[in-house]
Amino acid sequence: MIPHYQNIHNQFKINGFHFDKEALFQLAYSLIKEGKEHEHDLGVFLLDWLDEKETIQLTTSGTTGAPKNITIKKQSMVGSAIATGNFFDLHPKDKALLCLPAKYIAGKMMIVRAMILGFDLDIMVPTSHLDDLLPHKKYDFVAIVPLQAENSFEKLHQFKKIIIGGAKVSDHLAFKLKDIKSEIYETYGMTETITHIAAKKIGEEFFDVLEHVNISIDDRNCLVIDAPSISDEKVITNDIVTLENAKKFKWLGRYDNVINSGGIKLFPEQIETKLASKITNRFFVAGLPDDVLGTKVVLVIEGNEYKVETSLFNDLEKFEKPRDVIFIPQFIETGTNKINRIQTLNTLKVN
Repeated sequence: MIPHYQNIHNQFKINGFHFDKEALFQLAYSLIKEGKEHEHDLGVFLLDWLDEKETIQLTTSGTTGAPKNITIKKQSMVGSAIATGNFFDLHPKDKALLCLPAKYIAGKMMIVRAMILGFDLDIMVPTSHLDDLLPHKKYDFVAIVPLQAENSFEKLHQFKKIIIGGAKVSDHLAFKLKDIKSEIYETYGMTETITHIAAKKIGEEFFDVLEHVNISIDDRNCLVIDAPSISDEKVITNDIVTLENAKKFKWLGRYDNVINSGGIKLFPEQIETKLASKITNRFFVAGLPDDVLGTKVVLVIEGNEYKVETSLFNDLEKFEKPRDVIFIPQFIETGTNKINRIQTLNTLKVN
């Protein structure tokens, strides 16, 4: 029987202390009144979760457009939490860590999983370097972003199971993570799907969808997600995929980012993967207008200009090689610290 969102698991703890519904109310008020920024966000979410409404307002990340508010059923978030618990074989009393902002869906869902599945949840300041604040203890489960994995490599052995989401895991990072004995998964999802709906072990090609999800593709070869337990309507994405079957898919890139150069379709994300281990600065690949090709491939690098050797592109196919390298002092970011490609490119028009 699926728990109701108003029920708090009797094994649920925050920082080692049990909390029932009334105690959570008191904690939320205290965090809002006296807490630091990340604690304030946690308090706000707890009050939203504990009110009488059946729904909650969430804000999308704005990766490919302006952030927007969406309404999600709390019971759908419960369904997502249970599916995650089943997929990753999580249990009551498991020790988990919240190191993501409670302001966004990934952080909110870690809290929901803890309340519904009965985790012993520790909360720390969200930081890109877990080394700075991570307690010297073992955890069963944590959700992090690729930047945290990259910057906290020496601490990842403290976690039995790790899910990495929010952005693609580069081949370079995936190669490094193979030496970690923890179970590490890359996840796929978005705010509209109440965080991840699929996961794959690091190094594997195909994502496996969670138990409540079925998938198909539209006429653009973009992923269509059918998950009645989390959404009354199918979620039509802009992610181009290939399907292995109705439960497995391989992600190729964003439809919004596809470059048609001289009649050849190129996926910037695939080119970026080949360059990831060779460029230390943040960068992305994009298409800009060209009189001959229609659209030309360009490499956009954050930081001060330097000489880029042509050998950097040795692993790229002929049409993948950038025609120009552009340096921009600082990329424009979304509210969740992802690169906003469109707005960053628009600065070129202004300059």
